[in-house]
Amino acid sequence: MAILLKGIMNAKRILRRSSLHANHASEVPKGYFAVYVGESQKKRFTLPVSFLNQPSFQGLLRKAEEEFGFNHPMGGLTLPCREDTFIDIISGLTLS
Repeated sequence: MAILLKGIMNAKRILRRSSLHANHASEVPKGYFAVYVGESQKKRFTLPVSFLNQPSFQGLLRKAEEEFGFNHPMGGLTLPCREDTFIDIISGLTLS
C-alpha cells in the first residue's frame, strides 16, 4: 500500500508540474519533454527526461513508433493510450 501511495504522490507531483506549463504550449523547461496523450481529445503532459530510460515508458514509445512512425498528428510526441492508462504507468515511474 505504501508503494502505491508513493507512486500516486509522484504522479500528482509530475502532473502538477505539467499543468503549470500547459499555458505555455511552446515552452518546455530544461530537462523535460512534452507528450500528448488521449484517445479522442489529446492532453499535453510535460515529463522529466529521466522517464525515457524507464522500461515501461519505453514500451509506450515503441507503441507510438508502431502507430505513428515519425509523423505525429499533434506536432509533438503522441502516445497511443488512454489518459488514465498513461497516468497509471507514470505513477509507477521514479524520478532519477
